[in-house]
Amino acid sequence: MIICRVIGHVWATKKEPRLEGLKLMVVQEEGNQKKTHVAADVVGAGVGEQVLVVSGSTARSVFGDSNVPTDMTIVGIIDTLEVDRETAARK
Repeated sequence: MIICRVIGHVWATKKEPRLEGLKLMVVQEEGNQKKTHVAADVVGAGVGEQVLVVSGSTARSVFGDSNVPTDMTIVGIIDTLEVDRETAARK
């Protein structure tokens, strides 16, 4: 899983039929990488929220169909996040 922040929405009027009905969000990885991705949202996340994202085959398994053309899916909204400050400071 990857911790990301939702930074936007994707609207696509023309898309692969298996993406119909999926809410697509722009997410940015937290931490040093700051990579940006598009993820299908199955939990109702909103812009500004910190979320848990899965990728690869795990992202497709959420839908029970390995043919859904997504490689990232938002599977959780983070309420709080606690990190051992001492360990984090050493990295």
